[in-house]
Amino acid sequence: MLNEVKTQPQKLEKYNSQSRENLISKKQLEEIKKLAQPLKGLKVNLINSTPKGGGVAEILKSLVPLMKDIGIKAKWYTIPPDKKFFEVTKQIHNALQGKNYDFPLSHQKIYLEHLKKTSQLMKEMKADIWVMNDPQPSGIIQLLPNLHPSICRVHIDLTSPNKKVWNFISNFLKDYDKVIVTSKEFIKPEIKRKAVIIPPAIDPLAVKNIPMNMKKARQILEKYGISSQKPLISQLSRFDPWKDPLGVVKAYRIAKKKIPDLQLALIGFFISEDDPEAIEVYNKVRKETKNDPDIFLFSDLKCLGKLKVQTFVNAIQIASTLIIQKSIREGFALTVTEAMWKEKAVIGGKAGGIKIQIKNGENGFLVSSPKEAAKRIIEIIQNPKLAHKLGENAKLSVRKNFLMPRLLRDYLKLFKELS
Repeated sequence: MLNEVKTQPQKLEKYNSQSRENLISKKQLEEIKKLAQPLKGLKVNLINSTPKGGGVAEILKSLVPLMKDIGIKAKWYTIPPDKKFFEVTKQIHNALQGKNYDFPLSHQKIYLEHLKKTSQLMKEMKADIWVMNDPQPSGIIQLLPNLHPSICRVHIDLTSPNKKVWNFISNFLKDYDKVIVTSKEFIKPEIKRKAVIIPPAIDPLAVKNIPMNMKKARQILEKYGISSQKPLISQLSRFDPWKDPLGVVKAYRIAKKKIPDLQLALIGFFISEDDPEAIEVYNKVRKETKNDPDIFLFSDLKCLGKLKVQTFVNAIQIASTLIIQKSIREGFALTVTEAMWKEKAVIGGKAGGIKIQIKNGENGFLVSSPKEAAKRIIEIIQNPKLAHKLGENAKLSVRKNFLMPRLLRDYLKLFKELS
């Protein structure tokens, strides 16, 4: 048996409370209830690699309780952790996003051997529908052929994957009944027949997304040396090459020539068990920025003391003058969605799932280089009216497209089709 991740109860009706701000429309609420009615009692097992850290865990933490609330017997499980396996799957992840990787037979063996051990723990598990998240558990389907109906949810940017690794992983994906991707750009010929486009979503009732007043947010940041009297740009994401933190530093330095008191915060706490690369990238960023007192790096959760990480993230997003997510490849970027929900002007890399969220010049800006990013940083900081307009439009688009009830509805439609 795999380890089950326990979740806190949540009520769908909370999104419909009169004290809430249109978190769910009456039409959407009725649609969800109608879809849920024939699915009551459906047993759904959702499986991923880690119970905390990263977007997948964030989503499941909110989605699973909502499934339970409407009568689905949803359970969230994680596969056993293994250092060598996670080192290989991180390489697989990077290769699927386009990085060169020879993918030697020894690495393929590590991947398959760990999944073989994992499959032994799953032999007695039963479900009406299985949902596997990302490459880590995806290969299990060939070891347990009765794992049907089954869905593989791929959160990765598949715009231009490494061919050898894609052939390896797509060989497993072919065996699933449905493969969920975030964007039509991620649909490859091997999965076209069974691909479903479902963008991720944020939970507006999560601690990191509930309203916090500016005064409190600034007070929290002051404790860490960040001045509330100076403009602040922030990027919140893992220390990962695809998130391009060094590119953010370059953009900051170009912009600082015009805005001398500019501050930069890079937040990438080491939480995920399946991301061994983060420390290496962090050390490169630290070396590059160590002599600048206006750059703040956050990686160690111990620095927060008793403050919850979600509260700190909320404060950073609210107190920042603008948010940047300068990804080179990006499956979606929930941090972009969170910032947009908080009515922030957001500058995003012109990549993958960010392009689904940001309409350039309407609800944020898309950029392709540090120079472009710096230009937009200067433009937003020097034009508060523009920042306000972008933020207003950003919140409207998130409310319409990227909140958790919509994601729940999309899964229910898929479950109905498969059950």
